[in-house]
Amino acid sequence: MAKKAKELSVEDKLRTLYDLQIIDRRIDEIRALRGELPLEVEDLENEVAGLETRIEKVNNEIADLENDINEKQNLKAECAEKIAKYTKDQEQVRNNREFEAIAKEIEYQELEIELADKRIKEYSAKIESKKEVNGASEEKFTERKDHLKHKVSELDSIMAETQKEEDLLLAKSDETKATIEERLVKAYDRIRSATKNKLAVVSVERGASAGSFFVIPPQRQMELAQRKKIMIDEHSGRILVDPELAQEEEEKMQDMIAGWLK
Repeated sequence: MAKKAKELSVEDKLRTLYDLQIIDRRIDEIRALRGELPLEVEDLENEVAGLETRIEKVNNEIADLENDINEKQNLKAECAEKIAKYTKDQEQVRNNREFEAIAKEIEYQELEIELADKRIKEYSAKIESKKEVNGASEEKFTERKDHLKHKVSELDSIMAETQKEEDLLLAKSDETKATIEERLVKAYDRIRSATKNKLAVVSVERGASAGSFFVIPPQRQMELAQRKKIMIDEHSGRILVDPELAQEEEEKMQDMIAGWLK
């Protein structure tokens, strides 16, 4: 059975809400510090993997072309052997008909060698082209891999510095919410999710709510300073606290957070 939150005065509720905002604001700052780094690391990992796959594919194509060249070299050797045999056979022919038949075989083998040379030249040109492409890919692969290593190191460093603090503050945020009545917590969460800077509780600065240009009437500022009721800024929809309370809680929470992290 959940423990019922202790009944707080309006001023205590305002102080607790502002404390909660300070804790959650620090969590937001930690996450902003990490910023886009996790996404950058993921994108770089995908890019490096893609380049590695591409290089491997081209290397396989080069290997296939080298095998084709070897096959053509073997074919040339076979053709040369046949030419040598046919040339020797020509010396023992008995008539012109046999001589011409062997001559045609020799000519055919010479054409096979000529065609093989042509193919070898084509395959060699393709290999050089693919090696050039791979050279550029390997250079980019090395550069992106080094960049990835740097970004991973940067992310690991930030995570090492901030993860403990974030985990502790998340726990403290939950603890603080447990001391506030549920309807206020829901209102607080709703306001935070609806604002760009995620500030649900703000103080009055120079006659207006923090981050707003709309002046709060003096009468409402006086009511706010009395801390008798929870007031909402009609323009921004945020919960308002007076500057003195905000300053007191900022100083208090700064010391408390420092103590938690020791």
